[in-house]
Amino acid sequence: MLLALIAALFVLWFFGYIHIQGLQIPDMSLFTINNHVITLWNILILLVIGIIIGELPNPFRAIASVFLVLWVLSVLGIIAFAGLDSILIISLIVGLVLYVITGARA
Repeated sequence: MLLALIAALFVLWFFGYIHIQGLQIPDMSLFTINNHVITLWNILILLVIGIIIGELPNPFRAIASVFLVLWVLSVLGIIAFAGLDSILIISLIVGLVLYVITGARA
């Protein structure tokens, strides 16, 4: 289950932030907060990360929750570092893959 969620998170990040010339995927703007556009991709990524947090054991759940809060703050523009939302998603994906590969137990 966790591998499928990691794959879904990677696909959502890849198609939400990287646009491929021949592949046209609609980028629907749902609403704006603080002059930052919230898209359907952002909402889907939020849902997948929420489900992943529910699947993780306790210490990793806390770390992923902190990443989720930082990601939400960067998407809303409260923490204004260029590309921070992408960096947080990439680090979360890499951390989850390493967790699955090493078989870490809490």
